[in-house]
Amino acid sequence: MSLPVVLSPVFTLILLTFVLFGMMGASRAGVVRTREVKIRDVALGNEAWPPRVKQISNAFHNQLEMPVLFYALVPLVILANRADVLFVIMSWIFVLARIAHAYVHVTSNYVPLRFNIFLVGAVVLALMWIIFAAQVMLGL
Repeated sequence: MSLPVVLSPVFTLILLTFVLFGMMGASRAGVVRTREVKIRDVALGNEAWPPRVKQISNAFHNQLEMPVLFYALVPLVILANRADVLFVIMSWIFVLARIAHAYVHVTSNYVPLRFNIFLVGAVVLALMWIIFAAQVMLGL
């Protein structure tokens, strides 16, 4: 696989993270500007943010959790020359699940749906790691 093909899901996930970062910043700035929240009230914690701001903030911070395992896997797969069609397909499934998860998180925040989408991504990522580990350890 070519490097652009393998890295396209990574760049897409990074874009999602920056979009959520912008949404979080805008939502926080908005409530500070309207004086709904005072900066001193959030200087040491997130308790004072309104629910909508927390919702967006949580969606952003979630992109810094499970995706770390994806970001760690991609360069290892590239270095080991194991980036094949299956890896790219699974990468896109993981990234699309992350996009869907973030969308639900910042819109309806319907937890059962959000969890099921999260689970799809987590299972796919776990399978990606299992396949890669088997390829490396067993010489497949």
